[in-house]
Amino acid sequence: MAREPGLSVRLRLTLSYAGFLMVAGVLLLAAMWAYLVHSLPNVTAIAGGTLLVRDDLLRDFVPAAAAVMGFLLVFGLVGGWLLAGRMLAPLDRIAEATRTAASGSLSHRIRMPGRDDEFRELADAFDAMLARLEAHVEEQQRFAANASHELRTPLAISKSLVDVARADPDSDIPELLDRLAVVNTRAIDLTEALLLLSRADQRSFTRERVDLSLLAEEATETLLPLAEKHGITLETSGDIAVTTGSPALLLQLTTNLVHNAIVHNLPVGEGGSVRVTTQARPTTVLLTVENTGEHLAPDLVATLTEPFRRGAERIHTDQAGVGLGLAIVERIAHAHDGTLALTARPTGGLRVTVELPARA
Repeated sequence: MAREPGLSVRLRLTLSYAGFLMVAGVLLLAAMWAYLVHSLPNVTAIAGGTLLVRDDLLRDFVPAAAAVMGFLLVFGLVGGWLLAGRMLAPLDRIAEATRTAASGSLSHRIRMPGRDDEFRELADAFDAMLARLEAHVEEQQRFAANASHELRTPLAISKSLVDVARADPDSDIPELLDRLAVVNTRAIDLTEALLLLSRADQRSFTRERVDLSLLAEEATETLLPLAEKHGITLETSGDIAVTTGSPALLLQLTTNLVHNAIVHNLPVGEGGSVRVTTQARPTTVLLTVENTGEHLAPDLVATLTEPFRRGAERIHTDQAGVGLGLAIVERIAHAHDGTLALTARPTGGLRVTVELPARA
């Protein structure tokens, strides 16, 4: 936005200091003038028999007062300029850091020294903002690189299949079409997951009344055939847990959690289970999905919400997914002002808890 040039803050502060000093000087001299006028007698005798006339004193007071005002003006301007420069020095460091950040360098920090005051608080807030922004940019860069790699893989496979078919006219066309359909389905699933992530990040949705207990029942009913295929027992219980948000996104969140709990479970025939519970608290509601499975190391659990981080030891070859299940869950939870917590169960498996604000 174009703006007309104006006075600098330092100059305005200098003029303010000088103006305040001049006003104080005028008031002081006015008080002295009033005292001379109303308190001194017309003629005053002093030592040696000399007589002082009040009018002479008042006449001599005027040039002296003018000299004092001139001195106060110069003193106020010089002193105000120096004081303003000293007081505004921290802003120069903040401005320099802002220009550095605007040029693309987000690693610079102000690290304002000195005691805690308004400028120190502003500098610390700016440093914290830069740290969050730098982490967000790095995350987005990693995400873009991983997404490009993940999208390139099915496209490269499709191209290879087509090239092989062209080179071999006697190739099995039905088998080729089946393989292409699988590869294209994976690419479509990945693209839809990326779009869902973008929608959750932008918070471009209408907030409505949502009962998490109903979403849990709907998700388990939808995924019951998959659970039966894997020999997994599904159990849903809990309270009515009402929050505010997007029914579609929160259903996607619940479905992703139940789906992950099913496919990352004990092998078929070993009696795996998934338990989905909801809980209502005074200010929040909880959705918890826990499953049986292998013992998980804490350092692995801490990385499961990163995009495209699947955890190789937890993947069944037929249900690898696109690596965005928990990443989508985390983004949707944050878009609804909630939190996501992952905890490895002592007996094996994972406990995932989503905490959202309760509807007032």
